[in-house]
Amino acid sequence: MLPLIDVVFLLLVVFIYTMLSMAVHKGMPVSLPESAAVKPEKDIVLSVTINKNNFIYVNKEPVDLEHLTHILEQKAKKEKKPEVLLFADKNISYQHLFKVLDRIRQAGLNQISLQADPEDQN
Repeated sequence: MLPLIDVVFLLLVVFIYTMLSMAVHKGMPVSLPESAAVKPEKDIVLSVTINKNNFIYVNKEPVDLEHLTHILEQKAKKEKKPEVLLFADKNISYQHLFKVLDRIRQAGLNQISLQADPEDQN
């Protein structure tokens, strides 16, 4: 028979683990550039991801560059203070990044946060 404290501790560990695994991350997996001044964003409103093949996703939904402005306008109407987190693979061209940034601004969204991985201090 297990002592009651062991059962309670096990339940507590399981509860904490499940809460941490439910963290919201709306970006697609990409290889982000590194930065020493990275602070993780807590409130994610809209997520725009550009992967290494130059495919664009809005909250994990694939989008063409031509339709990006319209889709962002629709999604931004649902939010009070629309913000955009931009996850761009470090290997995409600078020109393609600016095309996407222009489309985001054309949608009326000026709160854009470029995301990066923390720089390895070793």
